[in-house]
Amino acid sequence: MTKTIILIHGAWLNAQSWEGFKARYEAKGYTVVAPAWPLDDRSPAELRAAPHPELKNVGMVRIVKHYADIIRALPEQPIIIGHSFGGTITQHLLDMGLGVAGVAIDPAPTSGVLVGWDTIKSTFPVFLSWASWRRAMTMTREFFGTRFAQTVSPQDRDTLYDRYIVPTPGKVYWDGLVAAAGKIRWDNPDRAPLLLIGGGIDRIATASMTRAMFKKQKQAPSITELKIYPGRSHWTCIEPGWERVADDALAWAVNHARPGKVRTLKAA
Repeated sequence: MTKTIILIHGAWLNAQSWEGFKARYEAKGYTVVAPAWPLDDRSPAELRAAPHPELKNVGMVRIVKHYADIIRALPEQPIIIGHSFGGTITQHLLDMGLGVAGVAIDPAPTSGVLVGWDTIKSTFPVFLSWASWRRAMTMTREFFGTRFAQTVSPQDRDTLYDRYIVPTPGKVYWDGLVAAAGKIRWDNPDRAPLLLIGGGIDRIATASMTRAMFKKQKQAPSITELKIYPGRSHWTCIEPGWERVADDALAWAVNHARPGKVRTLKAA
């Protein structure tokens, strides 16, 4: 059984958002790889103050390749866990035959899956902003507190925003709209087992959308399951109770993982 896990963050966050999951899994004896998206590998404060000038050009194709290359360089096939856009990337990586099991937490819209009004409304800051397809954008504090992490208490919002929120290329949203990374093959016979996790009060990736995604993904012959947590928002990997989500995700992946290939490294 693999002892390697790769964690994939979503838009508006970077690898720091996984600090709780990473420490928890490492304490269980796993090797945890949590790479940032390309050009997102500095502290959130540094990224907000001075985003890389080329961040605006980073899109889904580059991000998927970034993680695929990392996985192919690992000594063994990992468990893949992604949140939000990271959950979408996770599904693309599984569709490529990578990973021994995948968990998509609050996955972002995927080509072929209908989205509801709450999700559409949450895209307005990007899609209604001129030239957002060629700009690095930063989430407002109001959006963070009312839609992205509405369960966070008002007195904690600024602290958490400052600790975690980073600029994101608007291009990833437009890429998702036109399926730039390609369409997922829902009935792919080579796809590893997949768990889809949704939040009952998620205003970004609604529970109804996650259910619709599950109906598509269960066309594959490998095991596909769905778990919705009532009362949890899009901030589910950080808000109180995240430990249960982390433990459930790992336990499911370990129990359903297919045999992984361990690479034999040639002696120098």
